[in-house]
Amino acid sequence: MNPSLQESAPPDENTPLIIISPTSTTASSTINPTDNNKKNNNNVDDKRLPLFLFLEAKTPAGLLYESFTIFLILLSILTFILSTLFLPQYNTDSPIAHSCGKVCDAIWFGNYPDNALSGLGIGATSICEIVIVTIFSVDYLLRFYTADLIDGGGKYGGWWGRAKFLFSFFSLVDLASIVPFYVDSFVLKDVDLASSNFLRMFRFLRMMKVEGRYDLALGMVDDVFYAMRGVLGTALFVGITVWGVLSSFFYLAERRNPSMIYCGAAPSRCFEEQDDIDTSLCIMDDWGRVDCTNAGCPNGADGKEVCWNLYRSIVDSSFWTLMELFGEFPLVDQHSVGGKILGTFTAVFAVAVFALPVGIFGSGFEDQIARRREATRAAVNTLELVKGGDDVNDAGRHEAGKNDLVVGDSNTFRGKLYNFLNRQDTVAADLFEKFIHTLILGTVLVFMFDTLGDDHINPHFQSIMNIIEFFIMVVFTVEYTMRLYASSENPKYKGITGQMSYVIGLIPLIDLLSVLPYWMEIPFISSGNQSGQIVKFLRLLRMIRFEKYMNILSFFDDAVKESMDILTVTGFSALLLWIFFSSVLYMTERDSADGDMANYYKTVPHAMWITLLNLSGECPLANYSAAGKVTLGIIGLFATAVFGVPIGILGAGFEESVANHSEDSPDQEENLATSFDESNVDSIQWRCFQFVNGIGSKFAILFEMLIYFLICITVAIGIIQTVPGHEDTFSWVEWIAVVVFTIEYIIRFVGAGVDPEFSNRIEDNSTFGWLTKRMRFVVSFYSVIDLMAILPFYLAYMMPGSWVDNHDEYLRMLRLCRLLKLDKYVPSISLVDDVLRLKRRSLTISCLASIVLWMIFSGWMYLSEHKDHSMQIDNLPLYGCIENCTMSVRYNNFFTSFPLVGIHLTGDFPMVEYDGYGRIVCFFMVIAAIGVVSIPSGIIASGFADIVQSKSKRSNNLPKGGTAGDDWFDIRYRELEGQAPPSSVFGPQMDELQMSIKIYLDGDRDDRTGMVKRSMFSQIGRSLFFALIIANIIAVVLESIPEVDEYIGNQDGNFFDVFEAWSVFFFTVDYILRLVSASKSREALYSPLVYATTFFGIVDLASIAPWYIQFVLSKTGNLSGDEAKVFRIFRIFRVLQLEDFITAFSKLDNVFRASKDVLKATGLMAIIIWVGSSALFFIFEENNPNFRQCDDSIPLAEVDGKPGCYDFVSTTACNEYYPGMCSQSAFTNMPNTMFYVAVFLGGDWGFVDFTWPGKLVCMFLCVAGIALYSVPVGTLFDSFGAVLGLSDDDEEEEENA
Repeated sequence: MNPSLQESAPPDENTPLIIISPTSTTASSTINPTDNNKKNNNNVDDKRLPLFLFLEAKTPAGLLYESFTIFLILLSILTFILSTLFLPQYNTDSPIAHSCGKVCDAIWFGNYPDNALSGLGIGATSICEIVIVTIFSVDYLLRFYTADLIDGGGKYGGWWGRAKFLFSFFSLVDLASIVPFYVDSFVLKDVDLASSNFLRMFRFLRMMKVEGRYDLALGMVDDVFYAMRGVLGTALFVGITVWGVLSSFFYLAERRNPSMIYCGAAPSRCFEEQDDIDTSLCIMDDWGRVDCTNAGCPNGADGKEVCWNLYRSIVDSSFWTLMELFGEFPLVDQHSVGGKILGTFTAVFAVAVFALPVGIFGSGFEDQIARRREATRAAVNTLELVKGGDDVNDAGRHEAGKNDLVVGDSNTFRGKLYNFLNRQDTVAADLFEKFIHTLILGTVLVFMFDTLGDDHINPHFQSIMNIIEFFIMVVFTVEYTMRLYASSENPKYKGITGQMSYVIGLIPLIDLLSVLPYWMEIPFISSGNQSGQIVKFLRLLRMIRFEKYMNILSFFDDAVKESMDILTVTGFSALLLWIFFSSVLYMTERDSADGDMANYYKTVPHAMWITLLNLSGECPLANYSAAGKVTLGIIGLFATAVFGVPIGILGAGFEESVANHSEDSPDQEENLATSFDESNVDSIQWRCFQFVNGIGSKFAILFEMLIYFLICITVAIGIIQTVPGHEDTFSWVEWIAVVVFTIEYIIRFVGAGVDPEFSNRIEDNSTFGWLTKRMRFVVSFYSVIDLMAILPFYLAYMMPGSWVDNHDEYLRMLRLCRLLKLDKYVPSISLVDDVLRLKRRSLTISCLASIVLWMIFSGWMYLSEHKDHSMQIDNLPLYGCIENCTMSVRYNNFFTSFPLVGIHLTGDFPMVEYDGYGRIVCFFMVIAAIGVVSIPSGIIASGFADIVQSKSKRSNNLPKGGTAGDDWFDIRYRELEGQAPPSSVFGPQMDELQMSIKIYLDGDRDDRTGMVKRSMFSQIGRSLFFALIIANIIAVVLESIPEVDEYIGNQDGNFFDVFEAWSVFFFTVDYILRLVSASKSREALYSPLVYATTFFGIVDLASIAPWYIQFVLSKTGNLSGDEAKVFRIFRIFRVLQLEDFITAFSKLDNVFRASKDVLKATGLMAIIIWVGSSALFFIFEENNPNFRQCDDSIPLAEVDGKPGCYDFVSTTACNEYYPGMCSQSAFTNMPNTMFYVAVFLGGDWGFVDFTWPGKLVCMFLCVAGIALYSVPVGTLFDSFGAVLGLSDDDEEEEENA
């Protein structure tokens, strides 16, 4: 392609993105040098013109050369990737590593300097590399020679033009692909430049020269950044600030945590007498350095740490914090109590804020794609109108697919059979189809139970299954034969050729694969072995026969066709990123001292497995080198957004197709409102009804508020009381609450007689009408919740020692159900029914598609992993494995595979210890299945948001000049427009002084234009203040680094202390000046009190107050050196003072207010899901031995009558027998469990080896819980754009204007 076109301005956003053949593209888009020759004869050499056209692929020979170039690029990349397999120093445990000798290496890879080409004296190289570099070198020289023909010589003509060409983008790409070879071979031939082979990866960029659509794709990225530049800048500042502040607090929480000491890279001498290092025996000095001498691993003679704390400094902490802000918690089970509190805050709140930039960029990219797609449709429609086309529309095409238009000849047997099998226009045909579908489900059940093996299935039941299976196969075989025979009735399948085309069709091929292997298997293979299970698994594919009802393939085909153009570009970009970052991480981690890390990156193909997960947003490994951490940060911040585009496009296109063809419509709401005549009802009942519902008096309102308060308090107490030693904490509050709830229940029971929900029915006028009303109330949802919350309390009190009293620990969890009572006042969970009715058709189709894919992948993963013994995993005593466990234990049968695959289909991969076959299956889950399986969750989330917004009573009308989320401050600020500030009580001189200070601090603002003018003195002061803030942030970071802190020292008057004192002095002066001038500042509403209580005033005070507190405490002798560091870390809050320079956090306040209505309902729902799921996980997993650890002196299982670690029913029982020697880090109490569940709901499953009840909770969260929990986050994204004026409505108004 013409480089001048590659460097042109981005296309207009309405430019259609349509795939055109290379010939037509080049013919229409390339500047013809002969045209420019007419204008500038001196710049065009006719002798070079054919060469130029050849290089630019404008001739038939040039097109062949272009294809050859692509082949060479791919060959070069492939040889580099494969060469990493033949390096035995890294790929140590593979027989492949030694299978390529000197001749092989000389032909293809060039790994070793002593191969068959060593006589050339140019170091390690290969014939393949020499040929490729030679061709690319000649190609570059010829392009340089003809560069002045580009654009008629106007840009690259003459020597100066040639110099400009050298530094053009594609010239640098060409040089990067060939220069390292010459440097390695002739300049530094005696130096092993391992990275020179890696630089071959840049040849991938040469593909952009022959892929013309990259111009448009890069232009789209530029358009997104341009359109979103304002909101992206604000969101980035918020994200970086949150990252920095949280990194500092995680550093404080974990810097003394022995569980965070990492010894994975310790030298081998530390493991000569032990398998692992007990980090609890390590000590940390005042500077934060670790010494594990007591644990048998002393530091080196040079004093260098062999073990270190992963949070030893804010710099180190920033990487782990970044991972958690990505939603990944690789150290989830190692956090201290403080770290878990911070982790919970991060998972619940901070992740949503930090994700704003990536979410905004993704939203902007989708918007650009949608606009170009609409432009493409318009262009295609116009073209069809010109041609007079009569293409069937999408709906018609789907209808045609659903009802075959071909009708068989009813006068022949073949025709009748065809109609019977394909048209289902008779009762018998319809019944036969349902019979076949029932048998399909039967084959699924047979496969599922067959995976249980002989240990779980008795021979009699196995024989019955074999008979059923044989019968099903006979029916399927007969059906397939009938369909094959009748297919020729369709004109498309007449003759031998037509019959072959029918056989290789998707559905017929699936039918054939489901029966043929069975008959081939019977004579040779016994049932129950691996081959037999593969045969049974193939029958699961017959579930795709439900395509008639799901239209999965049709919708997927629509999604691909609709976005084929952008999918081609973004898909290739994703592939490029995948290979590139795999190669980078291979280079950075293959020499890792941590054997586990090195094992996953010993070759590029191995690295591609983990990198695929990284690019999909996962971080299952974490102990990277410094270069690896930087690379992973880049992947998380930027590459994941690009890599996820094609998957997101497929998922969005599939969802759009489902929505377009399901025609969901809301149900008509029944009018249940009933009017009451107070004169016809008992006054006591009516007063009780009003009182308990907060109607009629202030006392009733206060009582209702008291109920809200007690619900929240008792839930919090119920959570605290699960912590050992706090079982009776605040029991007196529980007593009061139970009494109040009992009184409330009695009042509701009395008032139920006039409650519209339970009365006003015909039978209520009967003799026992009063009883039927109360019975309806007693069995109602909220009444049951009330009884569950109070009855166990009374029963345990009245029957000490009873079953209820003995299980009080678990019955207390029922008190958490009181949260559901809040749904009556803030509808949330009760709205789920509305969502299901609103989206029932879309959900039916998408859920069926998801279940089919889920089951197919579960069977596939079972077949891939049930005999995988390649890598060891943690002990799983609950599953019958106490040591040397492998993935085969987890995937022992279909039922154990099902929940694990469900976790993977949510996009999370906490398990990576798969063999090659398992990784291939996971690849398809990442690429294809996740986008489809996540659709039901997306439909539920969007439906919930629609329902809540439709029921919101809040008006969306904004006051003139207002924006979404405005509060009293914004309204009052607008009211003060044009008003002069009040005069000071101290006279005109004070007014003048205050105004001078105001102008110095904030500049002189023109309210009409919004322009701010500053004097030179003010500008210098502002710049110095900005520099001081940055310097303070840097000082906080540097002081946390042990080596720097030790170098500076802790003596009084050290550099950090002096710098801090002077900084506090300037910040204090600034704070006082702002207080003094607040009376003249409209931003403070002309009030010092308003300034002191707004975001800016609080931040200014928070930046200096900790120093004064520290100063007073240190002078009184109440502060140690380590405690003083806590106060010094609070200086990191000074980053918030940059809000004066970049408005961001003050906008977040508006964001929360703008989404208050939806957040209130969805937030309550999220809390209910969070607390409820935590309670269930705590109950089910508290005594799960899979999460138990014991001292090394305790055997794992019983030995010589001595019970083992896993023999006890609970960790508490283990500790009673072995005091203080048994521990469990997860699910030990409700606060602990809530941390882990918050991480689960964020999409990161740090644990997967649950009990069966726990697996059911896990599957619920995978299917719906995570989607509902994430609704508030989506609301924040929408409100953020609305607050900054980036909503679609605003854009449309601007365009109309």
